[in-house]
Amino acid sequence: MSVLEIDDLRIEVPAHAGAAADGPRLAVDGVSLQVGAGESLGVVGESGSGKSLTMLAALGLLPAGVRIAAGRIVLDGRDITSLPEREMRTLRGRTAAMVFQDPMSALNPLRSVGAQIATAVRVHDPRLSRRQARERAVELLESVGVRHAADRAATRPHQWSGGMRQRAMIAMAVAHDPLLLIADEPTTALDVTVQAQVMALLAEVRERTGSALVLITHDLGLVAENTDRVSVMYRGALVEEGPTGAVLRAPAHEYTRRLLAARPEAHEPDRPPIAGAVGDDALVVSDLVVEYPAPRRGAPPVRAVDGVSLRVGRGETVAIVGESGCGKSSLARAVLGIHAGTSGTVALGGHRVAPALARRNAGERERAQIVFQDPYSALDPRMTVAEIVAEPLRIRRVHSRERVLGLLADVGLDESFAGRLPGALSGGQRQRVGIARALALRPGLLVLDEPVSALDVSIQAQVLDLLDDLQRAHGLGYLFISHDLGVVRNIADRVVVMQGGRVVEEAPADEIFRSPRHPYTRTLLDAVPRLEPAPAS
Repeated sequence: MSVLEIDDLRIEVPAHAGAAADGPRLAVDGVSLQVGAGESLGVVGESGSGKSLTMLAALGLLPAGVRIAAGRIVLDGRDITSLPEREMRTLRGRTAAMVFQDPMSALNPLRSVGAQIATAVRVHDPRLSRRQARERAVELLESVGVRHAADRAATRPHQWSGGMRQRAMIAMAVAHDPLLLIADEPTTALDVTVQAQVMALLAEVRERTGSALVLITHDLGLVAENTDRVSVMYRGALVEEGPTGAVLRAPAHEYTRRLLAARPEAHEPDRPPIAGAVGDDALVVSDLVVEYPAPRRGAPPVRAVDGVSLRVGRGETVAIVGESGCGKSSLARAVLGIHAGTSGTVALGGHRVAPALARRNAGERERAQIVFQDPYSALDPRMTVAEIVAEPLRIRRVHSRERVLGLLADVGLDESFAGRLPGALSGGQRQRVGIARALALRPGLLVLDEPVSALDVSIQAQVLDLLDDLQRAHGLGYLFISHDLGVVRNIADRVVVMQGGRVVEEAPADEIFRSPRHPYTRTLLDAVPRLEPAPAS
């Protein structure tokens, strides 16, 4: 029996502002698929393929201005395409529920987590008193593995880690044992070990409740390990569907083959050996300690980085890996002077620099630049591409149009991009603009903070190739922060593994992946989703 049946679905979205006046366009074009009771279906494809719109339509949650132009959506035997919103509200939560990609955005920052779950409980069971709803919220949090749930329920979302927030979202989604769970990129922002925990939790919920699962993701490893069937979408159409193992082992459609080939782990690293290839040090960190103020009076300060030492040579990529809270981002902020180290030293380009950015002179500030994780929020939406790239040059009064166009050319963007706004660019193009801006003042070191985690796999591959080309051309040193070990294996010369603020292992990348020495490193590697089962040890 099908819990969800979509038949010849067509979804129209409004034309972009400034586009030719030819009316709305089809973002989903003739998609048909089914999800059976207790089944798990993976829906994969790049941004713009229509996968999220298709599933939002299944819950009656299409954005304003977007409409179903044709087709049927049958949820638990009811055609929902013409149901009024009042009736759809009764189906959401009870019949089908959704776990969103970013739990921080989905949760209200002004209310406690427990209060938000209790509200969701009472929406579908108004007979419960407020106290009963709060007690049910605590039970739900306990059911998804939140320890000390009664105390944690009283705290707000910003006091929860990313993995814990996602557990709260799952608790809210399964409050009424829905027949269908739709998980939209539920682990994108999570470390590999937390990702594994969340997927194990979803599997446990399915086993306990008998619900079906639709997993929307760009991670084919997750699909391989967690779904029975897979549907591949491309430009609004369903181009391939079948049992997960069969599709991933022998894809029939060229687009599916391209997705598989674009995975970072599908590329054997082809980097020159370090000996004789790395120049002077771009970065030297010696016995660095970074502390934050105590969370409460009388408590000791929080030591985020505890005596870390490392080097990054010109022309070398050193990756920092570890779970959230391990200290990798605090280390990066201390290198850049955004947060002053408590003790220890940082040297850029062979010169020791002041701990705080405000005390570094202009030349010292220019030696290290950063490329951020989210290429959209990192760019001013009101500025043109040329203005964004020129901004650091104007500050130093060395601006010229030729220099700006040269920087755009370096990152693979021609002159036609100069006058565009960030909203008119794809994610990969926006990240190229961010890289061009970071290169404007000719730094020796780039701090790359999850630079491809927000991008589709094929765009990831393009940006990684670009970074490799730029490094070879300019002798740049890269401090590369990532939770994606497939990406790290593809780009890194050396890997530094951090846990609890300390370095627990450091070695050439191939050695780390071939024969890790520290148990924590082995734990990280074991948590990486694979297309094929891991070999028996």
